[in-house]
Amino acid sequence: MFRTTRRLSLGLLLATATALPAMAEGEVNIYSSRHYDTDERLYSDFTDATGITVNRIEGKADELIARMEAEGVNSPADLLITVDASRTWRADQKGLFQPVESGILDARIPEYLRHPDGHWFGFSQRARIFFYDKERVQNPPQTYADLADPRFEGQICMRSSTNVYSQTLLASIIAHDGQDGAIEWADGLKNNLARAPQGGDTDQIRGVVSGECDIAVSNTYYFSRAIRVPVDGVSEAIDNIGWIFPNQSTTGAHMNISSAGVAAHAPNRENAVKFLEYLAGDQAQQYFSAGNDEYPGVAGVPLSPSVAALGYFRADTLNLAKIAENTPEAQKIYNAVGFE
Repeated sequence: MFRTTRRLSLGLLLATATALPAMAEGEVNIYSSRHYDTDERLYSDFTDATGITVNRIEGKADELIARMEAEGVNSPADLLITVDASRTWRADQKGLFQPVESGILDARIPEYLRHPDGHWFGFSQRARIFFYDKERVQNPPQTYADLADPRFEGQICMRSSTNVYSQTLLASIIAHDGQDGAIEWADGLKNNLARAPQGGDTDQIRGVVSGECDIAVSNTYYFSRAIRVPVDGVSEAIDNIGWIFPNQSTTGAHMNISSAGVAAHAPNRENAVKFLEYLAGDQAQQYFSAGNDEYPGVAGVPLSPSVAALGYFRADTLNLAKIAENTPEAQKIYNAVGFE
């Protein structure tokens, strides 16, 4: 069953919205794998601005992709929202998106954050970076290649190879360094692990705090959240944790995204495009940062204090559609080297 959005009062003061189209009628049906309560504000503000009712189904990305595939031409979905480019790529490979031409989206969303033919657009970002104990690590890794350096043997915590963040990171290394370089990297990283891969990103940072590892690989927003609100096992030791944005003199830091595309058989296509354009507006973009500690997809949008605290950095601007197509090969490489 679809869930109709209800307005929540979150007490956040955001910038004035970018101009939206005139008041409209009708509805838009969204399948979303984003699981953040703070997204309620995105839906309710869109309805307030346009008069379009937002109906949504939330679930795991793979489940929603399978559902849309099974529904086929009868699917009520107008939009699919997913987290991580690899999942978006899988949905696109199954023909679940249709191309969108929008001057607003092309002007505001950077090229590396959108499909070349407009099948999907990235609206928020998280950098995948290194966190380390300031006292135990005097010379932290500066590049992704450094994670495979023997000098960091027994020091690194990272998620399992079946996690999409791990897969997309290796997919980016394949794109930049080729298959042979990626194999060498995955094998070296495996040898440098402090423990068997386990848990989520916050658990990797907790491993640094507990002393189980010295260096953790994690997306930025997990750490920024611990700056903004108490996170058990992280916030109390946050002053002892340093961070590195990798590859700043070469390719830039690897980025994960939340993205959305118009469904191939969208019954409310026009309203779906309006929602995408709304997500690219200043108000929604600032809310991604203020509500969920993410980096906006649109350049120049102010960052929340918890995100800005990490400083500015250079991002990898290789198109994420190009990176994501390497994810099946990435999993094969992890399996081949015995990375759990």
